[in-house]
Amino acid sequence: MKARTWLVVVCVVVLTALLETRPVQTAPSASTSDPIRAWNELAIKTARTKALNDARSARLYAMVNAAMYDAINGIISRHGRRGRGCAIVGEGCVFVPPDDARPRGDLAVAASAAAHAVLAGEFPDLATGFPDGSAGYDAQLDEDLNDGGPAGRNSAGHDWGRDVGRWVREARTGDSPTVTQPPLPPTAGKYQAGWSGVNLRPFAIADPVAYRGPGPEALASLAYAGAYAEVKLIGDRAIPSADMQATYDFWSLGGGTSQPSGAWLQIALALMADNPQPLPEMARLFALLSIANADTVGATTLTKAFYRHWRPTAAIRQTSASEDDGNPWTDADSSWTQRGALSTSPEHYSGHSTFGGAGAAVLAGVFCRDDISFDILTDSGKSAGLDARHYNSFSAAGNEMGDSRVAGGLHFQFSNKQGLAQGRAIAAEVLATKLLLNAGPTHFGSCPR
Repeated sequence: MKARTWLVVVCVVVLTALLETRPVQTAPSASTSDPIRAWNELAIKTARTKALNDARSARLYAMVNAAMYDAINGIISRHGRRGRGCAIVGEGCVFVPPDDARPRGDLAVAASAAAHAVLAGEFPDLATGFPDGSAGYDAQLDEDLNDGGPAGRNSAGHDWGRDVGRWVREARTGDSPTVTQPPLPPTAGKYQAGWSGVNLRPFAIADPVAYRGPGPEALASLAYAGAYAEVKLIGDRAIPSADMQATYDFWSLGGGTSQPSGAWLQIALALMADNPQPLPEMARLFALLSIANADTVGATTLTKAFYRHWRPTAAIRQTSASEDDGNPWTDADSSWTQRGALSTSPEHYSGHSTFGGAGAAVLAGVFCRDDISFDILTDSGKSAGLDARHYNSFSAAGNEMGDSRVAGGLHFQFSNKQGLAQGRAIAAEVLATKLLLNAGPTHFGSCPR
């Protein structure tokens, strides 16, 4: 990326206190490693290897980044004025208050130990290596500790980070109850098959039900007929369209990939590649991004369960009299087939769209503007033999992530738009209430001059 694009980074760099207290008072880190990049890449590799779904990938990324943030924030707080813990809404840590942090611990070592504790605790079989023969979590931790020199293993930073990682895992135990609904008889407007989805407990937002939105368009309405006609045309597998297929493939991000939330981590990593920021700022960015994406999961699952809206395939085929939508402007076609892969959950709203809305809004909020250019090649795009795509803004990528589900015939446009809107709203709550500065301008609202 060209350096001129990064004039915007002033929005982040000029803030000398992006964590709970001013890091200017923190002892310098002896480590030269980049734990945020290394451990996010390992988390993404884990999601691919274990073929984690979108919900469980988002949970893992949020746990890893929350642990690294809390480990760094705890040490910084002990070097500045006493931290006020995380009981006060809108300030402090994600889960672990700084009260027990070992003073003068190495920040990079603490972050690495925290991430290792999360990943090795969740997937102990990958600690010593991955199935492809590459090194596992232990090797990365050893490398980071060696970089830390005297401040390495069994140091204050290592011990504190290890404990933080364990405490984050304890805090998230049992956090993914399953929502299950049995099959329904054929009914107009309703998803017929039985299904289950992860209702991930929030990391930051107060109430996922608040993001249910107004719901699908009424079956008999002209608005519904318009959305029906759109997806019937552009999502039809029988109508060849290289552009629609490529857009769907690029953002499909199914099993064995980084998943949608991982794509946003990859975007953030690409932004940081040639313009690295100080470790505390990096930790805060990735914590906000990953917990906002994770918090879309429960909202999406509960919304799907509440509305249980049918997918375009069932809506367009209407194979029984009981599935007649009663809309004079829709035209059923029993042979219609969607362009993308089959779906196994209700239609409303689009989970991809909530990830797209949340990811774009967090990055725009942290960097104080939306129009930052970047390139990305998603995992699914690479598998499909596609080239990297260029975007002139975060919202452009987020919108295309959502649009891809309409192009694939998986969602109606109203479900895409509501998903994007609810993702942006979730991001707004996270940015307004979590990991704020104690004083001065924040990442949310007007940017510092």
